[in-house]
Amino acid sequence: MLCIGITGGIGSGKSIASRVFHALGVPVYDADTRARWLMEQDGALRQQLSAAFGPDTYDGAGRLNRPRLAAAVFNDPARLAQLNALVHPQVGADFARWAAEQQRAGHAYVLKEAALLFEAGSYQQLDRIITVFAPLPVRLARVLRRDPHRTAADVRAIMGKQLAEDEKQRRANHVLRNDDVAPLLPQVLALHAIFTGPAGH
Repeated sequence: MLCIGITGGIGSGKSIASRVFHALGVPVYDADTRARWLMEQDGALRQQLSAAFGPDTYDGAGRLNRPRLAAAVFNDPARLAQLNALVHPQVGADFARWAAEQQRAGHAYVLKEAALLFEAGSYQQLDRIITVFAPLPVRLARVLRRDPHRTAADVRAIMGKQLAEDEKQRRANHVLRNDDVAPLLPQVLALHAIFTGPAGH
């Protein structure tokens, strides 16, 4: 079974592409969602995060205080590296368990969707990488429509912390253009045919 990563900068539409693959019957592991789940549900990880970032990392109901944690690490590379060092190995182990289940179920391939696939080093777990590309103005407009609480400066700051688009494309095995010009569905279908065919393996 192939384990294929799918990534893209904020606003590129990687989640849209992942949903198209999922509609074709492909299991999709959403690394960002699972990371949040593990940070709330994994007892050992909760203890490590509270010890590293303080008791108010979780609120009175035991839920992760995401705004507080994000504020603590966003402009502090050392603190961000500390957070990643705690969370990313747990996500990697969780993905490995999940992928083994999908292999037993007989799937030809699975997708791991992650915004920071290259930055976190998790691409090393994977056989192929897809990056979803859209021009910066398109991405910016999408995010501002989707997240009205963000300003253009906020979005550009997030983009600035992600790997450059040309570098993502250089490192990827496949590029999906999601620029509102080239139709996305035929591109996904073409990759699906490759990954499920004899040449895909």
